[in-house]
Amino acid sequence: MLYYTILYYTILILTITLLQCDFDFVVASCFCCLEPGHWAAQFPSCGGLRQSPINIVTSKVHINSALPPFDFIGHTNKMNITVENKGHSAHFTLPQSVRLAGGALPGHYRAAQFHFHWGGNGRPGSEHTIDGERFPMELHIVHIKEPYGSLTEAEHDMAGIALLAFLFEETADDNPNLDTIIAALGRVKNNGSTTELSNFRLSDVIPSAKELHSYYRYVGSMTTPGCEQAVAWTLFHRTLPISSRQLDAITQQCHFWTGQPMKDIYRPTQPLDGRVVYRSDAVEILPNLILLCVFGVSSVVIGLLVTIH
Repeated sequence: MLYYTILYYTILILTITLLQCDFDFVVASCFCCLEPGHWAAQFPSCGGLRQSPINIVTSKVHINSALPPFDFIGHTNKMNITVENKGHSAHFTLPQSVRLAGGALPGHYRAAQFHFHWGGNGRPGSEHTIDGERFPMELHIVHIKEPYGSLTEAEHDMAGIALLAFLFEETADDNPNLDTIIAALGRVKNNGSTTELSNFRLSDVIPSAKELHSYYRYVGSMTTPGCEQAVAWTLFHRTLPISSRQLDAITQQCHFWTGQPMKDIYRPTQPLDGRVVYRSDAVEILPNLILLCVFGVSSVVIGLLVTIH
């Protein structure tokens, strides 16, 4: 009898605590302690028909020539940003001067924050998968449609949020631009802790817009509770490099609100439910392929000249 009494009051105290906590804490508790399949019980949108992430089957993607390049604004500017451990992930807050246009988005968007999703202990941790393959890590840059002032306002618009996603591929050499990111994560180990990152440029982490003409596009949701179905997703073909040493380091820096290591912070892929994934018409040509083409054309020209003479 005493056991059940203690259990009852424990559950009661936890329930009262959750009701009094802020939204980030509730999200963190869901992310850490509930299987993603149970999120919909507390956040009905998480059981919707436009959920993210998804597995992109390249053979079923539709090419859309109406998907133009992006226009990045403020990405090369140096800025001081705040990094905060949210209990379920670490957010890098971006100033409103960082903006986004183009890409067939319905308007201009202001950057809000960026964050990463990773695995742990050698496991890959990207949220999106390509033909069933999960990548080591994924970067999300969250933008809010103007003139909305917050994610809460933007979530009522089907394209109120524009989310740029980049997959990472493991390389032999370190990516020097990630060292400051890893160091900042090491200064926000615990839930609620913050730090400043000085003289940061988003262009140090992602390529320029002219290198990002090739991408996938679909409509979906945020990947943490409440899974707001208001996101125009862009997943770029261009991957970002990270070494195995850096990947191990980045997964060891932070802790969940529970105090446990912050690992495997990704949501499983969700059903497509009839949605169409589009691909921009641009084709990225690798330098080696360009050289091969030039060599081939040169050979043909020389052959013709020899024949003529």
